This record gives sequence, C-alpha cells and structure tokens, in this order.
Amino acid sequence: MQSLFICHGAPSLAIENNQYTQFLQEAGKKIGRPKAIILFTAHWESAELSMTYTDDKYETIHDFGGFQKELFDLAYPARGSRKMADMVAEAFKAEGIQVRKDEHRGLDHGAWVILLHLVPDAGIPVIQLSINPSKTAEHHYKVGEALRRLEKENILIIGSGGTVHNLRMIEWGREDTADWAIEFDDWLLEKVIERKTEELIDYERRAPYALRAIPRNEHFLPLFVAMGSGRKKPVVHHRSYAYGTLSQICIEF
Repeated sequence: MQSLFICHGAPSLAIENNQYTQFLQEAGKKIGRPKAIILFTAHWESAELSMTYTDDKYETIHDFGGFQKELFDLAYPARGSRKMADMVAEAFKAEGIQVRKDEHRGLDHGAWVILLHLVPDAGIPVIQLSINPSKTAEHHYKVGEALRRLEKENILIIGSGGTVHNLRMIEWGREDTADWAIEFDDWLLEKVIERKTEELIDYERRAPYALRAIPRNEHFLPLFVAMGSGRKKPVVHHRSYAYGTLSQICIEF
C-alpha cells in the first residue's frame, strides 16, 4: 500500500506543462498499476464521512469558474469499484467509523486534475471520499489510520489538498515565492519528516503564518489522512509554488 499527499493546485494544472505536472506524470509511471486508488478530496465536504459507490464511469465535475474553456471540455472517465469500496467500509467499521455510500457523486477537480497526470488512461478504479472541516486534524489522522487494515492490498491512498492555500493571497503573474509561504512550509515539512504528529495537529498555534497559509482547513485535512494511513518514513518528493504562494507539494508516507 502506498500513501501520498498531493497538492492539486489550481484547476488549470490539468492542462499545464511545467515542472510540477512533469513530476506527477513521472510519479504515475513509478506507482505502476495498483488495484485501486482511494482518494480524499478537499472539494467534497460532508458532515458524515462519505465515499463513492459505483462500478460505472464517473461524471467529471467542473466545480470551479473563471478558468479556460478547455478545462470545461475535459473528462476523466475513471470507473469506481463497489468491491473495493466495500473493503474500505469494512476497514472503517472495524475501527468504529461510520461511512455513507454515495451511488451518484462524480469526481470533483480535487481528484481528476491530478489523476489526469498520474493515470492518464483512467484505467485504475477510483474511490473518492469526503472530509469534514468541522472535525479535527486528529480525527482525520485516525480515519487514515483505519486504512492501515488494507496494507496488504495493492492500493494507492491519496490525500488531495494543499498546504499554503489562500486564494486571496494569490498573485497570478508572480514567479517568485512569498517569504511567509516558504517559512510556513519549512516548518510544516520539518515536522512531517520528523513525524511530530502532535505539533502538526496543533499547527494553528505553533506554525508561523498558520492562519495566513490556511485560512480554512479543508485543503489541509487530507494531509492528515495520508499521514495516518502511511507507515513509511515520510519523503518529500516535490516542492514548488505557483502564483507567488500556492503550494505544489507531494509527500509519501
């Protein structure tokens, strides 16, 4: 079982050719062909942990506005897997975690923007799951831990979100990176590599520029799911930025 946290950046990442997209394409080749991809997305918020439940092809959800027209023409025709979803549900049940099965939801851009680069042929079944911003980072870590029960399965777990993700601080034409964004991620990645879980959970009080980097936690919580599900020593495989502050980071756990 592999566990990754991947920053999905802006929706336009789907059609960009740059250092980060090239990294994601190469990462996809190294990952190979897992049995399924279990993906937690910042763009599906629900009070109850929810997951897709279908064997059919997903609708591609274009849940954004103001971007290039060609983005709205893109489709990512991955299929789901009820068999794998049932295994995920059993893993949660064994840890006392309830999960709701959603037979109708498609894939939002937190999923397909990165999957277009990782698995361009859409040939690996995907199960997408929600996060709950009203619950703690510790809760999401425990959700990830429950998936360790599947560690003998050939699956890939992805937390799709962002570290520095403040849309009000984006500068579209800027090529360098703001010092405060670098300082926040320096702190974050140091704690991740050292597995200082308690300090990370308490990031709002301990991290420099925490509220500027993360004005709302929905993009940050998938990091804790990926961290909880992994058993390896964390490795930062990529780090770059777009538009002055928007993080583009990939961490393996």
